[in-house]
This record gives sequence, C-alpha cells and structure tokens, in this order.
Amino acid sequence: MEDLPHILVVDDDTRLRTLLRKYLSDNGYLVSVAADAAEARVKMAALAVDLLVLDVMMPGEDGLSLTRDLRGGANTVPILLLTAMGEVDDRINGLEAGADDYLSKPFEPRELLLRIASILRRTPKPEIEPPQVLGLGAFSWDPTRQELSKGDEVVHLTTAERELMAILAESVGTAVSRDDLATRTGNAANTRAVDVQVTRLRKKLEDDPRTPRYLQTVRGMGYMLRPD
Repeated sequence: MEDLPHILVVDDDTRLRTLLRKYLSDNGYLVSVAADAAEARVKMAALAVDLLVLDVMMPGEDGLSLTRDLRGGANTVPILLLTAMGEVDDRINGLEAGADDYLSKPFEPRELLLRIASILRRTPKPEIEPPQVLGLGAFSWDPTRQELSKGDEVVHLTTAERELMAILAESVGTAVSRDDLATRTGNAANTRAVDVQVTRLRKKLEDDPRTPRYLQTVRGMGYMLRPD
C-alpha cells in the first residue's frame, strides 16, 4: 500500500466523496478525503499526498483560493479541479490559479481516472521522504515503523492495535466507520472487536481514557485520530 499514489479528494458533497474514495481505491490508489479546505490543510500537513482532486465550489475557502495559496508557497502537489462550472473563462481561471487540469461535473469516472494517470505520469517523482511522525501529547506515532513511542521508549502494541493505529493515521482528522475498521482489520463479522481494541489503545495513549483527547469517538460515524 505504501507504494500506491496517494490522492486527497476535497469536496463538500458527502456522497461524491464516498463514491470517489471507493472508485479510486478500487482502481489502485490510496485515498483520503476532506470536506473542505481547512480539513484538507490538516491532512496535507500530516500526510504525504501525490495529487489533489479539489472541488471549486465549497463553503468557506473555495478550491480556487486554496489552489492559489498552495501555488503561492512551496507546495507543488498536482491539482485536478472539479466544478459544476464549465465555461471557458472558468477553466482558464482554474488553470491560471495553478491547477494542473480541470474537469467539469458531471463527469465520467473513467475520464477522471485517465486525467489522474496523465497528471501523475508527467509529474516528476519527488525525493522519498519519510511520512511525518504524528504528535499525540507525550506520545508519537511513526507511520513508517508503525510504532507508538513515549519519548525514546517504544510502547508495546498488539498486532490488532498496531493495524488499527495505522488505519486511523492514514485518515487523520476524519472519522473511520466501525464497519470499515472491522473489515480492514479482519474482523468484518465482529465490530465489537474494534471497540475492544480502541478501549485498549486509549488506556495506553490517553491521560484519561474516559475523556479521550487523541483517539476520539465521532457519534454515529466511528473513530477518529486527532493528533496535536
């Protein structure tokens, strides 16, 4: 999985985010999602991203503004803009803002795949850098080693706990459903096993496991890792 291109889908449409995450994952990509520009910034600060699929029309900071800001700094991540606007001027505005390509809604999923593949082919391969270590109070999570540490001391995790931390760290700041966690940790028929592992992790990670700061429950959605 570490060798798969990592795509961050940013769109305020929950249904479209879910569909794109599944479709792109099924076609060989590692996919994270964000509902708005603010969440996208959090994800990009914590995770190595190979390409942004970015909606233009979003509440708060829109896709064009985020694109301009990223291009005004040192961030060179490729950007594919999605929008319901299909006029020539709108496409030009997107490209002038620094986007690498532009796709109007509604679109054919296969065309999205082709455009993503085309962008990634012509994007120079960056020097490989280790993923950023996540700070969790007195603890830290190293996604490369898949180790939880407290200072210089490695905290013992069971295989199930380590798998759970790795999955949550891939989607930092976003709730992952209990069903998804159960399936990806080999407990598809037993979501209760996920709850047990979360409880055990909290006892190792949290100052007060009853009011968790880092491994949070999102009511009606699942669990979320929220680093410093």
